[in-house]
Amino acid sequence: MSHTVITTTTTTTRTSGDGVLNMGYTRTIPGLLKIGQMLALLVAFLCVSCARGWPSWAAFQYFEVVSLWFLIALLIFFLMHLFRLQGKMPCINWPLTEFFHYSVGTILILIAAIVAAVKSAGVSALVVASVFGFIATFLMAVSLWTTYSVTCGVHQTGAAV
Repeated sequence: MSHTVITTTTTTTRTSGDGVLNMGYTRTIPGLLKIGQMLALLVAFLCVSCARGWPSWAAFQYFEVVSLWFLIALLIFFLMHLFRLQGKMPCINWPLTEFFHYSVGTILILIAAIVAAVKSAGVSALVVASVFGFIATFLMAVSLWTTYSVTCGVHQTGAAV
């Protein structure tokens, strides 16, 4: 007489942070880089906005537009990660999108910071704005490098040969 025994095992795992907010992201390297970039761009934008006596109107308007645009874009990416919205929109390749954002942002903010440094004419607020523009450029280049390693780096496959 043969008997068949069927055993079922149920495993329930609960990860920390099942809530809506992903506060752990703010303590990661990409999260801290985004916070630093946003702060640097905010200070740069406010310095240019509050400065009196612009020596070159067009140059500093360009600096304002570039810094504000990338500040808003970084805020959107930060909120996407903070509220885990990138998992709810799988049709967009988010690491590749951030990679392109950082590549374009690094170049445009570097150009804006160089132009601001050259055209500041000794106005201290504009000099500070260009310094924070260079800081934001450096932080965006670091983010570009880390995003590149995630997006375009060598990926291991799970298949054994």
